[in-house]
Amino acid sequence: MQAHETTKQDSEDRDFVASLEKGLQVIEAFDANRPRLTLTDVAKITGITRAAARRYLRTLTKLHYADFDGRYFSLSPRILRLGYAYLSSTALATRLQPFLERISEETGESSSAAVLDGDDIVYIARSATRRIMSIGLGVGSRLPAYCTSLGRVILAHQPTEGIEAYLQRVRLEPRTPKTITSKDELRRVLENTRQQGYAIVNEELELGLRSIAVPLVQNGQVTIALNLSAQAARVPASEMEERFLPALRAASEALRYTL
Repeated sequence: MQAHETTKQDSEDRDFVASLEKGLQVIEAFDANRPRLTLTDVAKITGITRAAARRYLRTLTKLHYADFDGRYFSLSPRILRLGYAYLSSTALATRLQPFLERISEETGESSSAAVLDGDDIVYIARSATRRIMSIGLGVGSRLPAYCTSLGRVILAHQPTEGIEAYLQRVRLEPRTPKTITSKDELRRVLENTRQQGYAIVNEELELGLRSIAVPLVQNGQVTIALNLSAQAARVPASEMEERFLPALRAASEALRYTL
């Protein structure tokens, strides 16, 4: 039995392409906070050697997925092909969009849908009524799960062992003075979120921003969440639940039978 399992594992290892993994890590090194990187930057972020980083970056540049100005590398618009391949291969975003637009019409606020990818959330659909963050958000944008309402409501509905593994590895960086950075406190918040069925984040991701999110439950599992964000100056924290939760819950319930 053990020999069979070892042979199976060896076979799976042979099918794993490590060079592709490193190439994807190089692409993921770039984000909204790091749009331009030097060769040294990429090597440091990804943990690969400078020689390997140079080969991957040169390959991306030759294939027009990256640009190089003599010192800095940056992703080119052609990289959008990779994200579009996902969006065009699934009807998920298309099905979600009308519901988000309806939420925005009813509330006058921006709404979004996201999934959990590793320790981040990734936006898969969005209806923006106005720009409310210092950085622009759109489909494909990534944010840490621990300080977003979308991330917390998905995390809260994961198995206990999954939550504990996440808490063991994640670094809770203070995005604002209000960000929860205690793992024990975050554990309690996730438990409360699971019990009440929604998450509210009050200026923990960015000062002046509040958000509320609900899970989209399908077959007893949660992989998608819906949220609504508002400026703190316009919407008091005490009103987030009363004003916005009904619209979010109605959309979530309707989507259970649509997706």
